[in-house]
Amino acid sequence: MKYFWIPPLFILLFFLAGCASQSGAANPSSDNAGTIENKGSDTIVNLALAWAEEYQNVNPDIRISVTGGGSGTGIAALINGTVDIANASRQIKAEEIEAAQANGGDPVEFVIARDAIAVIVHLDNPVNELTLQQISDIYSGKINNWLEVGGDDRPIVRLSRETNSGTHVYFLEEVLRLGDKENKTLFSQNTLLLPSSEGISAEIRHNPNAIGYDGLGYVTHEMKVIAVARETDTGYILPSAETVNNGKYPIARDLYMYTNGEPTGVVKTYLDWILSAEAQPIVTDLGFVPMLP
Repeated sequence: MKYFWIPPLFILLFFLAGCASQSGAANPSSDNAGTIENKGSDTIVNLALAWAEEYQNVNPDIRISVTGGGSGTGIAALINGTVDIANASRQIKAEEIEAAQANGGDPVEFVIARDAIAVIVHLDNPVNELTLQQISDIYSGKINNWLEVGGDDRPIVRLSRETNSGTHVYFLEEVLRLGDKENKTLFSQNTLLLPSSEGISAEIRHNPNAIGYDGLGYVTHEMKVIAVARETDTGYILPSAETVNNGKYPIARDLYMYTNGEPTGVVKTYLDWILSAEAQPIVTDLGFVPMLP
């Protein structure tokens, strides 16, 4: 079964089965044993929706609510006890674990897929490859014209996800700061912060000066993907399932789901299914990298 990308900007909530009742705030599943509340990363939202849709065929008695809003939003809901599963495109932070524990929770991590972050530009942009240092210099404001990296004499328009996005956090830490925890480099102040992957894609399609980044599952034929090198002498690599799995593409990450404590009941059954050979092919259908071969 093939799944198609659905812009998260237009999908705020997805319900399976015709159940009208709402779950409780403190322990979402406790009030309705057939309900799973799932919230967080906009990178993961379409994958979570596809899983939820397919799981309706596997277990039609379970109602799954899926919402986006960003990794930070999902983790905040987990801390507050208002979701069963939080989706995140970055790892939970130490201070977030502490906050959850202070609220009586204990986050448990599940790696549910892998992803490459693609650096994307307009199809007419002549630039085909960049090093991590060049991308860092572009986004920090050290490089401001495409001419400086082999392109046309045009100003660079920087596009980024908003700060609540796990993709934004990962890109800041691993690309702008090159994985150096002591590095304090920040995004240039004139970087345009957009609320969704669709917003970045739309701007890339229409603005020949723009550069953006997004999860591999959101890349389409209407944009150019830049080949990226760790250093100038290490080779320029395009993102793909193969280059993520063999470690050659330098901007790759795990995707996560978190529960408050070890999952039980319907939540455990659902997570077990997500990690099974039955559900992981859906990861490939949506352009991400599955956990199973």
